Amino acid sequence: MSERSAAPHSRFIAGSHASRNLLVLYAARAARGFGDGFAVIILPAYLAEIGYDPFQIGIVAAAALLGTAAMTLAVGFLGGRHDLRNLLLLGAILMIATGLGFPQSEHIGFILLIAFVGTMNPATGDLGVLVPLEHAAIAKETADQDRTSAFARYSLIGALATAAGALAAAAPDILNSLGFEKIAALKTMFYVYAGVGLIGAALYACLPKAKLQKTAAPSTALGPSRKIVYQLAALFSLDSFAGGFAVQALVALWLFERFDLSLTAASLFFFWSNVFTAFSYPVAARLAKRFGLVNTMVFTHIPSSLCLIAAAFIPNLTIVLTLLLIRSALSQMDVPTRTSYVMAVVTPAERTAAASVTAVPRSLASALGPALAGALMSTAVSGLPFVICGALKIAYDVALLFSFRHIKPPEEQIPRANH
Repeated sequence: MSERSAAPHSRFIAGSHASRNLLVLYAARAARGFGDGFAVIILPAYLAEIGYDPFQIGIVAAAALLGTAAMTLAVGFLGGRHDLRNLLLLGAILMIATGLGFPQSEHIGFILLIAFVGTMNPATGDLGVLVPLEHAAIAKETADQDRTSAFARYSLIGALATAAGALAAAAPDILNSLGFEKIAALKTMFYVYAGVGLIGAALYACLPKAKLQKTAAPSTALGPSRKIVYQLAALFSLDSFAGGFAVQALVALWLFERFDLSLTAASLFFFWSNVFTAFSYPVAARLAKRFGLVNTMVFTHIPSSLCLIAAAFIPNLTIVLTLLLIRSALSQMDVPTRTSYVMAVVTPAERTAAASVTAVPRSLASALGPALAGALMSTAVSGLPFVICGALKIAYDVALLFSFRHIKPPEEQIPRANH
């Protein structure tokens, strides 16, 4: 076979392998999303059932986010020097251990420990120890012009799976109607979560071993893009600090406490909430191609924050749920665009570290909000955390627009004319 004919064949084989690896990563994201979808509703319901008050539940949520930050930081500096597949497998094993650990004790100390070292995220979405690893693996498999679409598909699949998981959160009510004790029914869902982790481990095992990034700096793993990554991390931390006041677990708790929403009704609402979020991702990719990544992040985020602020003051459940659904359709459009932007403005060797360095401050900052929100929910103005969240997010959007509107990813840069 000639070199000319062999080259396209080798490119086809490489492309086939890349597509297969992406499918495996998407399937793993779907499994994890399903588990997150019911866990974020079951966790506050379980803690309330065993006697925890909103402040204590906020403390547990804060511990989970702090643990996520610590684990994500460790992964960021290991990812450039160790096999990504092995790290993904370790994350899946940790997910299994989390599901098995939560039902074993109701003591606050044990619950806080499991929340800190485990993978059960009160915010769902794009935070977690596995996220920067999956982001780096996806970026490795895609070209610049396909990167945003690949992340949009990743986010779409995750959100649809999370929606399906939200429906599964109604299972304890069904089991309770069949004669199971409510606490026993809730505990069963944690074992289902462990089973989802087992599926994730089986999928990650199908990935090939990734080559080491020999160009990555052995100490920090960030090189020429360090300044821009740190600037983005600072802004993202403001956004996440705001988001900590309205993590999904606390929104569920607020609906339980203020409107006496049942677990079945909450699961149905969060199903549609996640469906709206899911279909916002491909829309975000289309908007980004036309208006740019930064503009898409900012001008979809601000209206969602206004909806959240309004929901805090309205006593009618139907209007509140409508506003929250509108927020769901807009608030996460910045997820694939933000991820794509970070991956675009750093060198390939820095991607794993950049994903981690921008994610860790977000986790740390978001960990501060839930405890404060839990305390504020116990006051006369239970919706005050949502007002704080919306106001701070609007401030973040304005700062992001003015700081990064001139820093374009490769696909948005105007090519120079050929001479």
